[in-house]
Amino acid sequence: MIAFLDGCVAGKAAPHAVIEVGGVGYELLMSDHSLAALPDEGSSVRVITYLSVSESGICLYGFMEQAEEALFRNLIGVSGIGPKMALAALSAFTPQELEGAIASEDIKAISKIPGIGKKTASRMVLELKGTLPQAASEDASKGPEVCASSALKDAVQALGSMGFTKAEIDAALVDAPSSEDAQTLLQYALKRIV
Repeated sequence: MIAFLDGCVAGKAAPHAVIEVGGVGYELLMSDHSLAALPDEGSSVRVITYLSVSESGICLYGFMEQAEEALFRNLIGVSGIGPKMALAALSAFTPQELEGAIASEDIKAISKIPGIGKKTASRMVLELKGTLPQAASEDASKGPEVCASSALKDAVQALGSMGFTKAEIDAALVDAPSSEDAQTLLQYALKRIV
């Protein structure tokens, strides 16, 4: 319904931020990471949003990164995890850290999220493992063939978000030139996959 807000930062105090758009202040609930990424008050900003409508009311959630918003949507799809618990998870971990914990089935780490016990952490791993493209690409970036540069890691993430498996990504990036930029590496990999 409300995909994003383009406006200026009117205020921020965890876990809320107020974004002014056309004379209207929208209060958003945001993770600690997104709040930290917000510019100073009075600065222009675009915030990705998710509108939650429930029996307890209407809440607008804000995200500075598309990856965080996508993971938020995946988390609230897990049985027993609501928007506030998903936001707590995204405050405790960056999206990449949480996806990595899910991919590696690190129940102990996930259980440290406020409000999430071992049972909910296990359900999160069960329902989300293998469905998060960035987690797959993070695993791929740990392989010996793809750990050299940030450009290479960016290419791996892009391939993972396209739905390629770890094995396909590893094979496509074998002997990839390490001095190239991410776009060139992505083109190199896609030519080898097809």
